[in-house]
Amino acid sequence: MAATKNIRTFLAGIGVLGIALSASQTAFAHCDTMDGPVITEAKQALEKGDITPILKWVRADAEPEIKAAFQKTLAVRSKGPDAKALADTYFFETLVRVHRAGEGAPYEGIKPAGTQVEPGIEAADKTLESGSADALVKDLTNKVAEGIRERFAHALEANKHKDASVEAGREFVEAYVTFMHYVERLHEDATTNPSHHAEAEAGHAETGHHDEHVQVKHENK
Repeated sequence: MAATKNIRTFLAGIGVLGIALSASQTAFAHCDTMDGPVITEAKQALEKGDITPILKWVRADAEPEIKAAFQKTLAVRSKGPDAKALADTYFFETLVRVHRAGEGAPYEGIKPAGTQVEPGIEAADKTLESGSADALVKDLTNKVAEGIRERFAHALEANKHKDASVEAGREFVEAYVTFMHYVERLHEDATTNPSHHAEAEAGHAETGHHDEHVQVKHENK
């Protein structure tokens, strides 16, 4: 069975609009942009010389590495504008790399400010800023309902002709599996306790077997 990002976590600002489509690591992309929350807070921390506000972005066992990088950066950035720019870049890259590693995501460099992020992430951020999830819930509910109806209609129609030929039968199986997987992922996301989901994700990040496990289950369908 596929494991995907928890819809409740999404509503809190972490997931993606395409929750029912994949378990893609692009869910983490917002945190590797120059104007994303991680680097934005890192800039403020460097200016104030206080690392405390950004430690929340890394796992506890990664704190020593981030603290050491922070101190090196503070020491170097006082040696002039060029040194400051290089030191800041070094720290941003270190922080983002460690942050993504803690979530089980690969480090793919830092994207420039203004980089377009996933629609769901942008919507989730705006929801947190507004203080109300009502608009997001309504929008997602409509999209999920549409997705269910489309896949259901396709599977239902294909079911009527599944015995007409081998090709028609295979078309039905494809529509059936697509519909079942879609509903399965939605149901799992909607019923999984957020704290349990986070613990499971942390475990997968530590073992490194999450993607392989999901692939094997798909192959055994």
